[in-house]
Order: sequence, then structure tokens, then C-alpha cells
Amino acid sequence: MSGEDVAVPPPVMWAQRPNVIFLTICLEDCKNPEIKIENDKVFFKGVGGTEKKPHEVTMQLYKEIDPEKSLKFVRDRNIELILKKKEEGSPYWPQLMKDKKKYHWLKVDFNKWKDEDDSEDEVGQSEDLEEMMRQMGGLGGGGDNKPSFDDLDAESDSDDEELPDLE
Repeated sequence: MSGEDVAVPPPVMWAQRPNVIFLTICLEDCKNPEIKIENDKVFFKGVGGTEKKPHEVTMQLYKEIDPEKSLKFVRDRNIELILKKKEEGSPYWPQLMKDKKKYHWLKVDFNKWKDEDDSEDEVGQSEDLEEMMRQMGGLGGGGDNKPSFDDLDAESDSDDEELPDLE
């Protein structure tokens, strides 16, 4: 049996909000992946990455999700899944997987993570998944989220100061 045929788990990043789990499968150029979202697990199988190797993983989830309301987006650089938690407003999961093992291929996505106690003003906002994806840049409508540099003072730039001579 050669090592080339063995499917390895792809790198996966995850984050959560009160009602959803974000899963990002970090596998480039994965054409026609097989993705199964079930009540208590997610199955992924596909060929991709720079070496076009087979990847496969079954993730037994900590709690149940609603497969009917969950979304998946296959992109050139990764595959994004938004898993709707079964229990509305359920408490945050202490981990993604049912067992407490550490997996070398699973990491927290701190760019999408929000803690339970992060921001109270967000609780009243719409939990519309399509709107969330739009905000994350997933579904067109990029929006005008460009930073404003108006408050920067052009006169006081620390790079303009004289540097001492090297000895």
C-alpha cells in the first residue's frame, strides 16, 4: 500500500456565534468535493491542494445542527460551511468535536470568532445567514468597508526622524 493513496484530513478552521458554527476547509482547487452535513456530523472528501492529494475527514460534532438550514460554499481557495445550531441561542460549545482530543488539522479561526460576552448590542441583530455571508465577503455586495485615513496627521510620521549613525 503506497502512502500516496491514503486520504488525509484537510486543514480545518472553525469559529462560532450564538446560533451558528463557521467551518472553513482550507483546500485550494478542490473540484466537486463530496460534502455531507448531518445532524451530528460533517463529512468531507475531495482532491485538492498544490499536490492534488485526496483529503477526507468525518467530524463528529459536539452537539446537533440543522442540516436543512446549513449552507456550503465551494470556492477556489477553500470551502466554507455555515452550520446552523439546532438549539436557538444555545450556549457556546466548549469545542467543535464530540470528543476532547486535539487534532493537528483543526484550528480556531480567530478572524471570525466572537466570544459569548463580546458585544451585547449584537444580540438584537438579524441572524440572517445570507447577510452574515455578505458581511464576510462571501456573497457579492462587497459594501463600502474601506478604512478612513482622514484622522492621520501627515506631519508627524515617526519614519521621518533622524536615525543615529551606526558605529
